[in-house]
Amino acid sequence: MNIRNFCIIAHIDHGKSTLADRFLEITQTVASKDMQEQLLDSLALERERGITIKLAPVRMSYTLDAIPYTLNLIDTPGHVDFSYEVSRSLAAVEGAILLVDATQGIQAQTLAHGLAALEQNLTLIPVINKIDLPNSDVDKCRKQLSDTFGFSDTEILLASGKTGAGVEEILKTVIEKVPAPKMEIEKPLRALIFDSFFDGYKGVIAQVRVIEGTVPTSQSRVVFLGTKSTGQVLEKGYFAPQLTPVDELKAGEIGYIATGIKQADQVHVGDTISTDFSAQQLPGYKTVKPMVYVGLYPIDASEYFELKEALSKFKLADPAFSYTPEQSAALGSGFRCGFLGLLHAEVVQERLAQEFNVNMLATTPSVEYKLDGEFIHNPSELPQGENIKGLEEPWVSLKIFTPQEYIGVVMELVQDRRGQFVDMAHFGNQVEMSYQMPLSEMITDFYDKLKSASSGFASLDWELLEFREVDAVRVDLLVGGQKVDALSTIIFKPKAETVGRRLAEKLKNVLPRQNFEIAIQAMVGGKIVARETVSAFRKDVIAKLYGGDRTRKDKLLDKQKEGKKKMKMIGRVEIPQEAFLSILKS
Repeated sequence: MNIRNFCIIAHIDHGKSTLADRFLEITQTVASKDMQEQLLDSLALERERGITIKLAPVRMSYTLDAIPYTLNLIDTPGHVDFSYEVSRSLAAVEGAILLVDATQGIQAQTLAHGLAALEQNLTLIPVINKIDLPNSDVDKCRKQLSDTFGFSDTEILLASGKTGAGVEEILKTVIEKVPAPKMEIEKPLRALIFDSFFDGYKGVIAQVRVIEGTVPTSQSRVVFLGTKSTGQVLEKGYFAPQLTPVDELKAGEIGYIATGIKQADQVHVGDTISTDFSAQQLPGYKTVKPMVYVGLYPIDASEYFELKEALSKFKLADPAFSYTPEQSAALGSGFRCGFLGLLHAEVVQERLAQEFNVNMLATTPSVEYKLDGEFIHNPSELPQGENIKGLEEPWVSLKIFTPQEYIGVVMELVQDRRGQFVDMAHFGNQVEMSYQMPLSEMITDFYDKLKSASSGFASLDWELLEFREVDAVRVDLLVGGQKVDALSTIIFKPKAETVGRRLAEKLKNVLPRQNFEIAIQAMVGGKIVARETVSAFRKDVIAKLYGGDRTRKDKLLDKQKEGKKKMKMIGRVEIPQEAFLSILKS
């Protein structure tokens, strides 16, 4: 069987997409006139930010020793918030290229993805990338790979995705070392859905790895064993990297099936496509649990159903995202959305705006709390007051990779965030520090602070640990005496006043001035802890006077004051989108 299925795994910015570009050039999958940098990063947002957000499959053809081979590659993201994309890719392949940047060495996601690949019994091919850079340290990376994963020096390949040096050697090693998939064509169809997206004409298009059997001919019925729904094969094919229809898609191959299904919730990632409901379902993936919750509301209430439809279609493309309807006194009907991290939340909002043209407001990000065994996703659900008994918050197990010279500043940063030290392990000049820490302390600006404290060298990986009791309170913001529930947040009690002051200051800077004075107050447990005032626009009513008695000026100023009072009673403060976004970023 001359098929090889493999993916590229690495830490963020170690050169996965650039290496994939060289593969496409060498195998002549894409004509040189159509070639562009990071070709597989097809989303506008990926190009704008320079990071991979979505896994991207592609089929290549390569001839070695006069034997033609079909190579199915899946390019994966590197950021911790998109690790679910990586786990789904690993389940669809037999081998993985473990890529390490020669200038940075092994980092947190290199270790996390590498261990995940070993757990799935995949063949790992270690590659040191960016060897052309003047500050590359190949010997140090070699030692790290040997110490961490037990590779021998002869196994480790050297390459440069930019210049193309050593890239052909990687392809040959993939063919030699990665096992061919099992060819069980005679069995009934069983295909694993590892990703999907929506097409207006063809319905839901499922990206599949065919495990057994052959995808039936066009217009044939297929069934989804998990959701018990049925569809039909409108088209089948592979990625080159654009959709390319074929007559046959069989066991061992990676491709797509256009199902004709128009209801997005009938197709789930991890489900099994078959031709018969009696077939055994494939194991699929463990469902991911959202870590960060943000409320998304349409700016115009009439666009509620457009937002709902956009979210349901978007969930197809990003199964790690979840949403449920909710109501807010300030913002009306909207959705409480779950994300894997703050970058994930930011990226999803930008993609919804760009790809679906929806205008929405986002509330302050929060984590899930537990009160007497009941989950609280929205801060406004927490009772007001102090000393709330039985309130629990999520804690995470945190692994930070950093060069030795930054140990002190990193320790200080984590301890400021209520982190508890667990262990430390040395890998040459690199140190892996293990901590336990509340998730709420990590979701705001912890990653940015860690990067600046370590001059950009530190990296982190984390996973949910457990729920632990916490002394926390709800901080509410009042604008013009009205509580804005969308800006409420749950904060560790000793920090509540500080956070309340900071939020009030932040809001003062972004709220537009009105014709009347606006009071912004932060309230903790029924007590006002901070106040800021947005001063009113003021017309110069005494400009027309020149000279004369002082009482004439006072009379005009008093008249203006009365008018302002009246205006304040009927005036309602509109909070613009920028205000919510600035609070989100704080």
